[in-house]
Amino acid sequence: MKMRKLNPSGTKILSAMLLLLVLVALISACNSNPPKPAETKAEPKAAELLTGRSAFYKVFIAARNYAADVKPFRIQSTPSPEDNGQDGKSAIWTTSFASVTQHGVKPFTWSGSNAPDAPSRGVSPGNEDVYNPSNASTQVFDPAFLKIDSDQAFAVAQKHGGDKILEKDPATPVIYICDWNHNTNQLIWHVIYGADRDNAKLAVIVNASIGDFVRVEK
Repeated sequence: MKMRKLNPSGTKILSAMLLLLVLVALISACNSNPPKPAETKAEPKAAELLTGRSAFYKVFIAARNYAADVKPFRIQSTPSPEDNGQDGKSAIWTTSFASVTQHGVKPFTWSGSNAPDAPSRGVSPGNEDVYNPSNASTQVFDPAFLKIDSDQAFAVAQKHGGDKILEKDPATPVIYICDWNHNTNQLIWHVIYGADRDNAKLAVIVNASIGDFVRVEK
């Protein structure tokens, strides 16, 4: 039995069909992407804790952009769920500045906190208010007087009753306020054992220029 030979047109059709099948196979191979590996969520960045002096210099540059003549009048830590302040560090520090040329006061906050209600990480300005140079609560000071940091002030306060407070209640938060005492003309640290100044278990004053114990406030 003799096999029939394909005519030239049939051969061309068969070749075209084979070529089409090869192209379809190639396209399918190109479009079949390998499965993506399961995405892993990045772990949240740990809270950053700074001493008061370190946080002050973080915001000082931003404050100088507000007014070239700014001078600080208060440095204050804010308690957060991420730290208790017992090592002289905090995740949130606010420094308030005054400017004669701007006739205003303006706070600047540094935050290293991840807490939901905390300021955004980094430096952020607050609202401006009117500056009254005669107001005792806004007595500015030269940053050169700030030689003793909050961790050093904490160490001094521990020797004057703070250690007993923390021994009795290790969960007690410690907050820090640095300002100018116009009666003694001294820059001082208030080391406050408690969630706020009004309900403190103990408050110790430390000279912020030389590190000496001044007195117990409460």
